[in-house]
Amino acid sequence: MPSPSSAWRPPGGGSSLPGTMSLELRGIRKRYGPVRACDGVDLRLEAGAIHGLLGENGAGKSTLMKVLSGFISPDAGEVVLDGRAVPLGSTRAAIRAGIGMLHQDPLVFLPFTVLDNFLLGSGRRVSRRVAARDLERVSGEFGFHFDPDAPVRSLTVGERQQLEITRLLWLGARVLILDEPTTGISAVQQERLFATLRALAAKGMIVAFVSHKLEEVEALCTRVSVMRRGRVVGEAALPCPTEELVGLMFGRVLTPPPREAAAVGDTVLELERMSPGERGAAGEHDLTARAGEVIGLAGLEGSGQRPFLRACAGLVRPAAGRIRVGGRDLTAAHYRDFLAAGVHFLPAGRLEEGLIGGLTITEHFVLTDRGKRGITVDWPAAEADAARRIEDNLIVGRPGSTAGELSGGNQQRLLLAMMPPGLRLLLMEHPTRGLDLESADWVWRRLTERARQGTAIVFASADLDELLRYSDRILVFFAGKVLKEVEAAMVDGEELGYLIGGKERP
Repeated sequence: MPSPSSAWRPPGGGSSLPGTMSLELRGIRKRYGPVRACDGVDLRLEAGAIHGLLGENGAGKSTLMKVLSGFISPDAGEVVLDGRAVPLGSTRAAIRAGIGMLHQDPLVFLPFTVLDNFLLGSGRRVSRRVAARDLERVSGEFGFHFDPDAPVRSLTVGERQQLEITRLLWLGARVLILDEPTTGISAVQQERLFATLRALAAKGMIVAFVSHKLEEVEALCTRVSVMRRGRVVGEAALPCPTEELVGLMFGRVLTPPPREAAAVGDTVLELERMSPGERGAAGEHDLTARAGEVIGLAGLEGSGQRPFLRACAGLVRPAAGRIRVGGRDLTAAHYRDFLAAGVHFLPAGRLEEGLIGGLTITEHFVLTDRGKRGITVDWPAAEADAARRIEDNLIVGRPGSTAGELSGGNQQRLLLAMMPPGLRLLLMEHPTRGLDLESADWVWRRLTERARQGTAIVFASADLDELLRYSDRILVFFAGKVLKEVEAAMVDGEELGYLIGGKERP
């Protein structure tokens, strides 16, 4: 792989050497009503190091990084880079200073092409031919591959993240903030990404790595800070015992519940030679899912899981074959017919497809319950109902909080709280994407309760442990087709890893 220094240089054509650049966040405070997202945070990041930031969802990690990247304005505090104050509340000023952030939900314009998104906000006067060449050059260093003319809407969430990484480095970021960057990318791409991050740090770049996956932080980072309830509660040089980090994050060591065998019931979903009519889907699928059964979909991002789920949800019509739900043929039916049949879909893009960033929690519940509420809304009653559901689902927020103000974990809790009762079939993309251990545990306790009530669950995940722990059966996708179906209790992570790569374990 070519040296990153040949592709990216600090703004203004200068250079940095390890240890010559530092970044300080001093007294950062940010409140959302009574919620103190950041409560006087002090943090120092050094050049030549990869600094991990850990903490449960709602701890303030994303808020702090959004302040650093200029995405939001703090109520108090300052950011100092190389001894100079960075203007706050302006992403343009931040990127001019050399600070770029890859958000957990990639900030892309869905109707535009890959090349349009690559160019947006750059302020560079370059031809599309030159820009396409730069896109290929920079992305190629990570092993990412893009069609410049493809609409971004056609990309998976993981591919959108990859595009954002490429764009930020092209813009000259010398402070790179990554919020859950490995979600949805293959193991090979992750290794290439980690190797590039290490090389960039060695050349003097500051890298801030936000992740809920302890094994990633331990494998990549040289130092870690842990946040809880808006404050930094501890720092440590790595390597460090995992138990200490978990204790700092949650105040205790979490033990996941044992997986229980499914008590399956009647057939809920039947697929007969069904071929999804979307990009990345090449095979025909036969499947029977029964009430109470949990089926996991494994595979590298872009291997066909996404179009498979969207076809089963009625979001796209299949190119061939039949789809039956509860014995009813819904092959040519509209999405609303799938909803009426008790089918529910939870997308990976929470703000892109699941929620509306500018609407409040109360307004989301009103929209979800519009059939029960009628045309006229009793807003005091709706807010009281929202407050009750916020408490029941442990959402850190208020009835008047917008979805865009919530952390990733709380957005996922809101999506789960919006699910109607009595579902026949629940389809999900990456149900715990970007969630910390406690939030992921909470999500699966709710989901397994749904399964016990008779809901059939089909979910795609890039987390092998999650697939093995919660699935009864696993469908392994490769090159748009189901390569193999396995019983979760009869396979281990190593064998599943081989299958995902298109091979049988020797």
